[in-house]
Amino acid sequence: MTETFTPPTRFAVPGRIAVSNRAAAVWQTATLTEIRRETPHASSFRFAVPGWTGHLPGQHLMLRLTAPDGYVAQRHYSIASPPEDSGHVELTLDHVEGGEVSGWFHTVARPGDEVEVRGPLSGFFAWPGDRPALLLGAGSGVVPLMSMVRHRRLRGSDVPLRLLVSARGPRELIYADEYGDETTPVFTRTAPAGVPVGRLSATQVAPVVAAAPAGGWEAYVCGSNAFAEHASRLLVAAGQPVDRIRIERFG
Repeated sequence: MTETFTPPTRFAVPGRIAVSNRAAAVWQTATLTEIRRETPHASSFRFAVPGWTGHLPGQHLMLRLTAPDGYVAQRHYSIASPPEDSGHVELTLDHVEGGEVSGWFHTVARPGDEVEVRGPLSGFFAWPGDRPALLLGAGSGVVPLMSMVRHRRLRGSDVPLRLLVSARGPRELIYADEYGDETTPVFTRTAPAGVPVGRLSATQVAPVVAAAPAGGWEAYVCGSNAFAEHASRLLVAAGQPVDRIRIERFG
């Protein structure tokens, strides 16, 4: 999610716009209802969007802020909430240094503020929930993957799903309180006693790929360019078919 360098405080609350049933093509008003701190540098922002027609886990939306002088900034953000959260969407944003949109959210935005959203967008990275999913994410790359995890739990689904999530340390692990047996955290800089420290490696990836359920995994990789390349190579080396690896890159 690219950020540009302009002061975050230039944005005021946009006015309301009409809600259309063609939600993917029309801008809708989204009202901020809750801000929840996830890590020292990331927070989740929950919006009420009455006209939201739903999405598939892994999809994203476009968000628009309009300044009083007419300046407009638009960003693509992955959706963290599951489809079952009707009439609402949730985003989790890193506070990017110098970022005009993320800066506004982290320093100015308050419940009751309104932005505009359009979506859902892109079906390439979406998980329909009916086939085994192997998820690999790093940092805020876990956001669309968490939509998949939440969707599976709310459905009470027994479709196999595994998540390998990389973070610098426990304090930087987004959604730390939500992970269950399906999740293996990988810490690259600091870790609890007895937990190894280092990059995601074949040690974590190969056994999961080798234990694929009948029909094999559909792999979803999300993170920085460097992480996406690294994780994809590990998957291929472990025997995951290239045509069953879906990649979304942040940056």
